[in-house]
Amino acid sequence: MAIRLKTKFHTKGQRSAATLASVVAVLAWKLAIESIKRMRKADYEIDIGRPYFDFVCEFLVFLAMSADRIAYRELDEAERVEFTTSLAQNIARFVEENRIMLLGEAVLGESQQHFLTLFNQRGGEYAEFGYDENGPDFGFKRFFAACLRDVLPEKDKLWVVDQAMDIEAPEALKMINKTLAGLFDPDQAQSQRRQDLRGSID
Repeated sequence: MAIRLKTKFHTKGQRSAATLASVVAVLAWKLAIESIKRMRKADYEIDIGRPYFDFVCEFLVFLAMSADRIAYRELDEAERVEFTTSLAQNIARFVEENRIMLLGEAVLGESQQHFLTLFNQRGGEYAEFGYDENGPDFGFKRFFAACLRDVLPEKDKLWVVDQAMDIEAPEALKMINKTLAGLFDPDQAQSQRRQDLRGSID
């Protein structure tokens, strides 16, 4: 299933960091669900219930941490805090609203709190790794893969590291980068699209 990107707004005017975060949260949710569908189709055993829920939450945290690093380069400190806080809260709301789909059975409010707790915990752990204009370093991606490995059954643990680092992370980050480029710097994104178009014509 192709995921439609929203890289600009139909009406003009500056958007708050919280508004931008709401767009990214929707995309992150779609990417996480698309990834788990792809993994299950590839015969990874991710059953509905705790494994499914934990996989999605780890994937969402990874995307949120990546978006936060990009925001660090593009926004001032106050805007970045607003963006990342709103992003985590929006994603947590999606997790809560879809708790039955993810877990099969869940207590009201627990899924949202679980995600926020995981997000805060992983924030300190991902902070140990680098992330520049070229994307996450090896350690950042390796840690993401290790988090996914921990929620999978024994037979899948060995294979998921390569899958996460070589396929899942790059595919998702490509979408996140394109979206954030359009939201944070729409003029530059428009210029890049024109250059890409000229290149394809030439």
